[in-house]
Amino acid sequence: MNGNRNTGARTTPLARPRWLPESVWPFQTFGLETDDSVLAITDAGQGPVLLLVHTGTWSFIWRDLIAKLSADFRCVCFDAPGNGRTLDAAGTAISLATASRAVVSVIEQLNLEDITLVAHDLGGVAGLAACTRTPERIRGIVGMNTFAWKPSGAALRTMLTVIGSGFIREVDVVTGFIPRLSSTSFGVGRHLDGPSRQAFVAGLGTRGRRSFHNYIGDARQCDGLYDEIARALAGPFSCLPLLTIFGERNDPFGFQQRWKALFPDLRQVVVSKGNHFPMCDAPGLVADAMRLWHRECVAPKNLSTEGVQQADRLHLATAPKAS
Repeated sequence: MNGNRNTGARTTPLARPRWLPESVWPFQTFGLETDDSVLAITDAGQGPVLLLVHTGTWSFIWRDLIAKLSADFRCVCFDAPGNGRTLDAAGTAISLATASRAVVSVIEQLNLEDITLVAHDLGGVAGLAACTRTPERIRGIVGMNTFAWKPSGAALRTMLTVIGSGFIREVDVVTGFIPRLSSTSFGVGRHLDGPSRQAFVAGLGTRGRRSFHNYIGDARQCDGLYDEIARALAGPFSCLPLLTIFGERNDPFGFQQRWKALFPDLRQVVVSKGNHFPMCDAPGLVADAMRLWHRECVAPKNLSTEGVQQADRLHLATAPKAS
């Protein structure tokens, strides 16, 4: 993290744990103090801001994408409350509302502007709900295997109920089946070497596994967030450029069609033979798609906005004084 671009942010370097060598995670991570957590923040690269939001596992899922994009973009990601290296105060509620407040803290304390939100999984709910509080800072949205509306349909609601249940949560705490499954080629592991796979699993300790299931369960009942997002998608976000990126093998609930109905002019990318983590399955392809989309769809809007603002300032400076 470049300290001189975070004036006013309460950040401290986080000690690197033994299980996370620099060869596996080649980025510095800082703690960002909020009211009830010290969020583990990674801030790499220079350029337009990509705010990478995910809840459930931890920032490792963004590693290969950051490596591909940090030459052209400022990539900011963090571990949500209860996940990874973030430290929570006693009694911190693990909910998508809590994660959304954490996103707001990251945006405001790091003073991020002209943001492209890149959201994966339940990061879509947490990230978009946060952006409804700072809509003037958002310039584009990338949705990766994510949704942003109240879950409907028996299959989706049943999945959230079962995986989010206390019984399955405690089974996972004992067996660790979610970290093991997530580290395979079905999850993040298609291109991982042994040390990288071990580090990813180590970041999903007992606390993280409990939080994963709590977030899944909360997705059925956070109606207030869904209402806020729906108003934003129909209002200030309706004209934003949108890119969706899904794995070919992992859209069982038809999220891509729903995004297309909401944003008819969006751009969609499907990763061949991809699963739930397309940025891990094909980081080069995903990075290239994002870079091209940003150059063609987001950057021109930023330039247009800047031009309007400059014209407004010039008009104010040259307008005749009222007598």
